[in-house]
Amino acid sequence: MSLFLGLTACGGEEPVTEEAPLAERQDPLASVRLRVMAANLSSGNGQDYDPGHGIRIFQGTDADVVLIQEFNYLTDSAADIRSFVNTAFGSGFSYYREAGAQIPNGIISRYPIIASGEWDDPQVTNRDFAWARIDIPGPKDLWAVSVHLLTSNASTRNTEAASLVSRIQANIPAGDYLVIGGDFNTSSRSEACFSTFSSVVSTASPYPADRNGNTNTNAGRNSPYDHVLVDSDLRQYQTSVVIGSSSFANGLVVDTRVYSPIGDLSPAVSGDSGASGMQHMGIIKDFLIPSDSVSSSVTVTSPNGGESWTPSSAQAITWTSSNVTNVRVEYTLNGSTWTTLSSSTSASAGRLSWTLPATTSTTARVRVTDTSNSSITDTSNETFSIASGGGGGTGNLIINEVMVNEAGSDVNGEFVELVNTGTASLSLSGWTVSDATGVRHTFPSGASVAAGGVVVVFGGAAGIPSGTPGAVAASTGTLGLSNSGDTVTVKNASGTVVSTATLSAAVSGTDGVSANRSPDLGSSATFVLHSSLSSLSASPGRRASGAAF
Repeated sequence: MSLFLGLTACGGEEPVTEEAPLAERQDPLASVRLRVMAANLSSGNGQDYDPGHGIRIFQGTDADVVLIQEFNYLTDSAADIRSFVNTAFGSGFSYYREAGAQIPNGIISRYPIIASGEWDDPQVTNRDFAWARIDIPGPKDLWAVSVHLLTSNASTRNTEAASLVSRIQANIPAGDYLVIGGDFNTSSRSEACFSTFSSVVSTASPYPADRNGNTNTNAGRNSPYDHVLVDSDLRQYQTSVVIGSSSFANGLVVDTRVYSPIGDLSPAVSGDSGASGMQHMGIIKDFLIPSDSVSSSVTVTSPNGGESWTPSSAQAITWTSSNVTNVRVEYTLNGSTWTTLSSSTSASAGRLSWTLPATTSTTARVRVTDTSNSSITDTSNETFSIASGGGGGTGNLIINEVMVNEAGSDVNGEFVELVNTGTASLSLSGWTVSDATGVRHTFPSGASVAAGGVVVVFGGAAGIPSGTPGAVAASTGTLGLSNSGDTVTVKNASGTVVSTATLSAAVSGTDGVSANRSPDLGSSATFVLHSSLSSLSASPGRRASGAAF
């Protein structure tokens, strides 16, 4: 087991002591990426996460361990706090929240919390130091300490730091990992508290930065308030934070106002970090820590089912792999007879060019296998087609129409219309539909939509009008769309954003009138009230005119 200690405090970063630049680390045997985040991301006037800006940032950054401040939500009941954790992180996450505090500190973890508690902050009465011992992968535990230091002055903050350091030295085994994270409220990296903390954690540069290289973390982006500080045992495993196609060598200051492309942080939107009452930016550091054992895998990503390709066309087989050196690539046209395309190709290449056979098939699949261990293998999840007239094309799913404000008060009538405007069918297995709060529908294995076809996800079966083409009920039992405006996002099974619809209050607040792209099926067209396009107030499963797709 390993140990994580996190301190959440205000401003001010580590002293400007130089260390060797951080390098991308890849354990040759087995490693696990651990993302640690310090976050005082409450917004509004109540030091509360209810407004949802922080929730979206949490969802978009996908941290494993979070040292959170101002850990309040709705009534702060156990049910409400659990609901917040489920929405922002997932139902499998554990959490600890200090009791009896006006603005409590806490720790939220993807991995089991095996011990937790709080230590008195000698300088403040409305919160203390929250700590948790976390059973992360590998032979060590992680001790995490979440803190929120006082804004009053640097001397007071140093007194708080000295008290915390004495607690750490008395209670945390030196052989475990330690992280202190949170809102330090420090005005500069030269404050005395960093020298005090340096006896248990590394406070040296380099420092996390935003997309523009700014390392400051307060709302005005001119002071280093927030930090993730780890001990030397964990610091040696620090690696770049990778989000989408972007890499941040020293860690990331999450400011949605400057992050680009903002879609990589979906469902977060650009204005979240500038919301009223948002005083801090989140801080992320990633670590590649040794795991308990080597884990090897191969996963086929294309063709993975539902594609329609033309005989003799040039295509590519793609896959992902972990701890595999070489792979064998095969295909079948009938599900039983396999033809080898390559007996051995580099697994790290991740793709193999393929000229399809001239033969047609509706039951084709591909298979990729570790050449040194045949048990490590993966096959296309579903069959794909090789068919004349298939065009060798690709599918293209867009959100075309959304009913945010259902007629009357039956929320089952909310819907999201998805149209495949491409030239090939699409497998929807494992694809998701989310609003700004969380995932509302997950397509089951085997789900697909034909080229030119439509799927309409309704809030509930009771809200589906008779004869609606392609209608299904949301797997969670609700869409939960907000009449004051919402964002709907479709992601494929790999978590990549396929289509997004940002719906303003102007197209969300009219009872019984949907929002539709103008022009209809325009993949980048804006959304307008449906009633401005035709005499119909909505047309689920059909064009805006009411005609079939």
